[in-house]
Amino acid sequence: MQASSNPATFRGATAYRPHDLLRLRALPPAGNPPPWLAGAFAQAPFAVVRRGQAPPGFVAVGFRGASRSERHGAFVAMDAIVSVHSPEAIAHRCIDPQRETLSAFAALRRMVECGGFDSLVWGPTGSVGFELATGQPIVKETSDLDLLVRTPSSLSRAQARVWRARLESVEREVGLRIDAQLDTPCGGVALNEWIEDKPRVMVRGASGPSLVADPWAPDALPCEAAR
Repeated sequence: MQASSNPATFRGATAYRPHDLLRLRALPPAGNPPPWLAGAFAQAPFAVVRRGQAPPGFVAVGFRGASRSERHGAFVAMDAIVSVHSPEAIAHRCIDPQRETLSAFAALRRMVECGGFDSLVWGPTGSVGFELATGQPIVKETSDLDLLVRTPSSLSRAQARVWRARLESVEREVGLRIDAQLDTPCGGVALNEWIEDKPRVMVRGASGPSLVADPWAPDALPCEAAR
């Protein structure tokens, strides 16, 4: 399993990026952790980087358990991080032959075969990304496929619609839903929202969701707080 211990450089700053999966040496100290956390961490000592403002020397992360209701946010010290597995680093990782027939994995394979998002960097997040990074069999037949597309430069709505049509073709072929998020300098934007001709789109950033006119503008600031 390949991984890098070096964080990514984004907008001139060195940081771990949202949706990166971090392998940790130990759980962070917590006064009242949920009862499922210790067992889940023993099986897979990983956390996913979440969008949030962390104290210096720490990263905002989320832990996941066996069900959707088992989620826990925390801060981990950077020196507790063993390695980082970015979505793009695991996009082409080999799938367990006994698991590759699951719809989410079949959809990921088809996206790789059909060229994905052209020359841009992309990869799986959610349950598919977690299983590929950790080896824990958490993907179900009912699981969707979540994708992250690195879009450091402005993306036209016309090109976004081409990608959406590509996703829809795979959705019809495999029979599941695919959600793609654009990782912009201002935060995360849903591909489905960007293809619409709206004056502003919802961006999920470190300080929460906001409505922004252009998430690629060098000085992009939220136009107003999203409600």
